[in-house]
Amino acid sequence: MKTPVRDRRWNTLAVSGALLVAAVAGIATPALAADRPTDSASSAAAVRLAGPPDGAALARTLADLPTGGVTGALVRVGGRGGQWSGTAGTGVSADARFRIGSISKVFTATVVLQLAAERRIDLDGTVQHYLPGLLPASYPPVTVGQLLDHTSGLPGGGGLTSGDGTESWFAAHKADSWTPAQVVADAVAQPMGFAPGTAQQYNGINTFIAGMLVEKVTGRTFAREVQTRIVRPLGLRDTVVPDRDDLALPAPHAPAWVDVTGPDGVRQRVDVTEQSPWPWAEGGMVSSAADLDRFMTALLRGRLLPPAQQAELFDVPDVPNHRNKNCEIGPTAGHACFSKGLMSATLPNGVQVWGKTGSRPGYTSGVFATKDLGRKVVYSINPTGLSGAEFPKVWQIVTTSFDSAQEYPKAG
Repeated sequence: MKTPVRDRRWNTLAVSGALLVAAVAGIATPALAADRPTDSASSAAAVRLAGPPDGAALARTLADLPTGGVTGALVRVGGRGGQWSGTAGTGVSADARFRIGSISKVFTATVVLQLAAERRIDLDGTVQHYLPGLLPASYPPVTVGQLLDHTSGLPGGGGLTSGDGTESWFAAHKADSWTPAQVVADAVAQPMGFAPGTAQQYNGINTFIAGMLVEKVTGRTFAREVQTRIVRPLGLRDTVVPDRDDLALPAPHAPAWVDVTGPDGVRQRVDVTEQSPWPWAEGGMVSSAADLDRFMTALLRGRLLPPAQQAELFDVPDVPNHRNKNCEIGPTAGHACFSKGLMSATLPNGVQVWGKTGSRPGYTSGVFATKDLGRKVVYSINPTGLSGAEFPKVWQIVTTSFDSAQEYPKAG
């Protein structure tokens, strides 16, 4: 489950902060998109990806691995121009399963939007209506739509799952789990962060509640709904919502470790490949690069949602970003960057991408694509720490994956 420390983990990976880390580490990174014209819509519209991905450049992104705090990686880049894949590290194969962390949120949002299309859930309906008693009586109404686009204003995780926030604590508690109701109850013991609908703050509690809503409305488990609505129709062979007590990963899988400081001050590497999968609908799923590629392709092509709900995937609310560095990327810095399911970012070369990142101890993953699916990337890196120090490598992979861009005259 996502602790406050793990929430901060991706926050520290925001481009604005991580480029400083990269500079200190001596890693070359492109200029921020913020240095380009601030009309992001017209800039992104002017960019088209042409030709195959640059395989030689992508290979160079993995050439120094494993090293330092990263034990392995896999990358899959595809699109109309062709496909490239590569791996690094012992035991990492192109077909390896891995923990996808908060990429799980895209599956959850998709199921909720399907239920909305079936008129079984009203996105303007409230959590208080569907799940009475879950939120404190003092809280204002929070809509289902606000859960999906992180404008609910609900507080983040409390102290139940945080421990002391170290790799040592996680290694000792990697099999621990709590029910979604316990996690939500722990969080809402705190005051609201802001009035619902007035700002956006990325928050895993929103997705815990969305998963609970799926189960309440359907009368079936969240895992079953994902299986019958997404996994089975798309033929995703490697994708699963694990059972609560299923700590193992099916083979082949990418192994994961964290570096732990012992009582004597000596660092040792602890295997955390087996860990609790009970971030559940918020971050507990397992998948592979091929499956995530297929899922994102189907989602962006409209195979999973009718047009009205498909539009929600690209509708980023016009509200400010609230204490959340996920959205501090490029010309839209300070503004919301999440729709009802996806994250949007404009890269330094002007290419706009849609997708999602995810982190679990030992795993940092992401899936991104241009809206027209001209280029897609899935990556999974195996870091040994929880500080986000691997971000320079992530940033290098993502920007290189989308760097063969050519600019064409804008229509009209």
